[in-house]
Amino acid sequence: MHERRWLKRRGEGDTRFVPILPVLVRILREAIKKYGLEEADLLFPGGKGGLLAGSVFRRVWGTAREEVLSEREQATPTGKRVNDLRHTCLTTWMNRGVPPVRVAGWVGNSVQVLLTTYARCVDGEVGGISKALEDDADRQPASA
Repeated sequence: MHERRWLKRRGEGDTRFVPILPVLVRILREAIKKYGLEEADLLFPGGKGGLLAGSVFRRVWGTAREEVLSEREQATPTGKRVNDLRHTCLTTWMNRGVPPVRVAGWVGNSVQVLLTTYARCVDGEVGGISKALEDDADRQPASA
């Protein structure tokens, strides 16, 4: 959980671009400014200033989930684990039509791993594909 290593299949110091909503960027920048954080500082440090313990993180996450979600939503797998949010984000991007190669680059997976893991969750493109096929058919001259 607390491995100290660089991104998978990347060199030391390499980074990758990941899109983020502007409102979240503002919130994070305000927190960084408010707490005077430097590049290597932790946004959520543990009690002794080091990494936050996984047990603490899971407990806080569970409490936050209870505060935000309705009882019906809490009974679903929605955000049950923090990593579920990653899965939701990936499938949302792909269902919105973001090309798998782009999503794979953002999240640090190969396209093969991405499609093997998430192909069953992707259905957002079906409506658009059907519409495009219908539009193409409408443009074709009628045959006798």
